[in-house]
Amino acid sequence: MNQRHLRHMSVFFVAVSGLLQINILLAGDAAQSAAVEAGTIQRVLRLSASEDNPRNSEGDFITLKDGRILFVYTHFIGGAADHSSAYLAGRYSSDGGKTWTQQDETIIENDGKQNIMSVSLLRLQDGRIALFYARKNSIHDLLPVMRISDDEGAHWSEPVEIIPQKEVGYYVLNNDRVVQLKNGRIVVPLALHQNLPGSDRFNPNAKFLCYYSDDQGKTWQRGTEPIVEKQPGVKQPYMQEPGLIELKDGTLMGFCRTNGGSQYVAFSKDGGQTFSELKPSNIISPVSPASIERIPETGDLLLVWNNHQGIDAKLRGKRTPLSLAISKDEGKTWQQIQNIETNPNGWYCYTAIEFTKEGVLLGHCAGDRMKNNGLAESQITFVPLTAIYNK
Repeated sequence: MNQRHLRHMSVFFVAVSGLLQINILLAGDAAQSAAVEAGTIQRVLRLSASEDNPRNSEGDFITLKDGRILFVYTHFIGGAADHSSAYLAGRYSSDGGKTWTQQDETIIENDGKQNIMSVSLLRLQDGRIALFYARKNSIHDLLPVMRISDDEGAHWSEPVEIIPQKEVGYYVLNNDRVVQLKNGRIVVPLALHQNLPGSDRFNPNAKFLCYYSDDQGKTWQRGTEPIVEKQPGVKQPYMQEPGLIELKDGTLMGFCRTNGGSQYVAFSKDGGQTFSELKPSNIISPVSPASIERIPETGDLLLVWNNHQGIDAKLRGKRTPLSLAISKDEGKTWQQIQNIETNPNGWYCYTAIEFTKEGVLLGHCAGDRMKNNGLAESQITFVPLTAIYNK
């Protein structure tokens, strides 16, 4: 793993109330977003790689009852590959995400044979906090688990197994993906990769399915995988890394990253038990996950993804730019489309979304493919609501 080398970068450190505000301005990089350069959109925390910490990647936020925001992410110590050793670390903000604590706090020690990663934090309807993550033991054993805290993250329960041992497999759970529906059901979207027994080869094509619980995570049921619409005359795309959003009428919209040129979408009328066919959407993207959540203040949907609509040929397949859009019609169409990061070598993906009183925090990978593997560094970006609607 190459260490991080900073070129043409000015880093300004401002101490505020015992915390450290980090604003990173890429000097001379004309590709950077005008909104970021103007200070409207702020890069408020950079989690950089080092020799003994070669990767800091995907995480999620939770707003605590005392007003602080906790960001939990994957802190690697044994290498920068997906199977390298890692544990869950956290940083706190006491001012709505503008500044963050300087040092990592261990949230969960590594309890997997390889690592633990891909955090989802969820405020349950009963007030407790649920922490979900993927425990990785091997190419044939990657399972989601859940822990509960009833003291605002100070302590966590023992892990609850979501998938029974008889169904062990390689189940990918992305960060910031678990949802609780209005009726109380908890739904975990998963991509099941059926890797051949005895082989170390990864099968890129996954089955999208959900596990769901109607008793606050005590017991879990398995949903049915949807059929993927056939694409005549072309090789069938593979499905990976699904996400979910509950629409206003109670329909659950699932979306998957693919190598088919767009996110594929399907819909469930029964809370994730069954879905319609997975079909191409108007969310044009490379093989990179999208994130969708509802803006509390307006009720619109916020989409964060790598917008490749009309992309320059030199950028095809790359996880850049980092783009935002909103939908006022429950995902049928998207508007107010804008790019907030445009470094052609940037690797922007695995975005967690947390709304604050003033805007939205995005926690996302933000490495540079000219300097590292792209997933080595993560960033928290603050976007005011005004910047989303008045681009």
